[in-house]
Amino acid sequence: MSTQDISSEVEIRKQKMADIAQKEVVFKDSFKRTHLLKDLSKDMLGQKVSVAGRIVFRRIMGKFGFCKIQDVEGAIQVSVGINELQEELYTFYKKMIDIGDFIGVNGEVYETQTGELTVKAENVTLLSKAMRPLPEKFHGLTDIDARYRQRYLDLVMNPKTREVMLGRSKLTNFIRNYLAEKGFLEVETPILQSAVCGASAKPFFTKHNALDKICNLRIAPEVYLKQVIAGGFDKVFELGKDFRNEGMDTQHLQEFTMLEWYASYWNFEDNVKFYREFIQKLLMEVKGTTKIEYQGTVLDFSGDWARINYCEEMEKILGFDFLAYDNRDALVAKVAETGLFRADDFEGIKTVGGVIDFIYKRKIRENIIQPTVLYNYPTCLIPLARRNDEDPRKIDAFQVVAVGSELCKAYSELVDPVEQRKAFEEQAKAKQDGDDEAMDLDEDFLLAMEHGMPPISGLGFGIDRLMMILYDLPSIRDAVLFPLMK
Repeated sequence: MSTQDISSEVEIRKQKMADIAQKEVVFKDSFKRTHLLKDLSKDMLGQKVSVAGRIVFRRIMGKFGFCKIQDVEGAIQVSVGINELQEELYTFYKKMIDIGDFIGVNGEVYETQTGELTVKAENVTLLSKAMRPLPEKFHGLTDIDARYRQRYLDLVMNPKTREVMLGRSKLTNFIRNYLAEKGFLEVETPILQSAVCGASAKPFFTKHNALDKICNLRIAPEVYLKQVIAGGFDKVFELGKDFRNEGMDTQHLQEFTMLEWYASYWNFEDNVKFYREFIQKLLMEVKGTTKIEYQGTVLDFSGDWARINYCEEMEKILGFDFLAYDNRDALVAKVAETGLFRADDFEGIKTVGGVIDFIYKRKIRENIIQPTVLYNYPTCLIPLARRNDEDPRKIDAFQVVAVGSELCKAYSELVDPVEQRKAFEEQAKAKQDGDDEAMDLDEDFLLAMEHGMPPISGLGFGIDRLMMILYDLPSIRDAVLFPLMK
């Protein structure tokens, strides 16, 4: 429908609203339903019901016609005829009600000759008038931005979008129920924070006027959740928003939903097992199988997953002991000698950890297809992780990777306040050297550590990224209702 046609339709509908308003309220305050649309079934043939929804299709053939009403979880055909309705009401339905309007229907459930479940309308109530028409074949539009900006229309017209967003709600419900069953307590920690800590990321900043103080939006809830553990809670989790002021692509959002859980007396191997069982149970609950297809590739999450020793694999690729290098320039020069990368490939990367991570993502991660546990990470990558007892250059950490994407990150937590301070001081130096993703030295967190923490293992993952895998979505924006647009 052209812009001119839409404008003309809007004017027609405005006039209808004005005409209706002379006799009754156009926008009703409520409607008593006996059933949701998803609950109607052939077991209810002959039963009287009261249902409501938005008209998404309508066809009138003189004194009889059909329409379809839907909500987010169901749809039903409604037959409307002059034999069941008073003539005045049928005329009102025929002339004053349009596709996009919300109506309430009272009538009997029956089955048409073609076998379609239908409600025979004995009364039709206009509940709310749509001033603008629904788009034609909205789901076929190539304008992806329009789908994101007007998600409400995408939900009305696109069954796949409804499936995804309903699935997201079911996913978060499953998470809360599953973790509660396993003894975890849900807690809430601040989004406005005084120190950038918990992950390597660029923060957003904002001004707290009452305190006359610059705060950052949290990049991760980690340091607060571990303080809750220090207070005596054995197992905690938080499902909430994090914010990272970084670049946009199909796998990253600046505002995203993160789940983090922490368990006292666990190490990272306990979390490997727990996460694997969690994902397998989740897939069975949501998809009914542990084998799912993502962008043309079948992923098998059943059984035990493959494991890769991060440091051993990196050393095999590079051909030298990369952990022996604590100087960024020296490491870059050595890597360049291998011919795998040029020195200028690392332009803008300020730290040894950044160089290592750059190589890993291009030589290891992007080649991993099936669910794989990567473990035995370099210490310089995660300042909050526990050092390995046999080699302090390494940490007791792991990630699960599939189709070249990180699905989760977890580790045995560093609970030694002396070692943690040293790690924060190294981060401070990195920040001075130009690393804008380095963490702040968080004195409040260190104070909590100095009062004592038990052994802990924590794990975190993005809900949006998981939704991409579960529902075969090409972009992370498809996994959220209202992504921020330019």
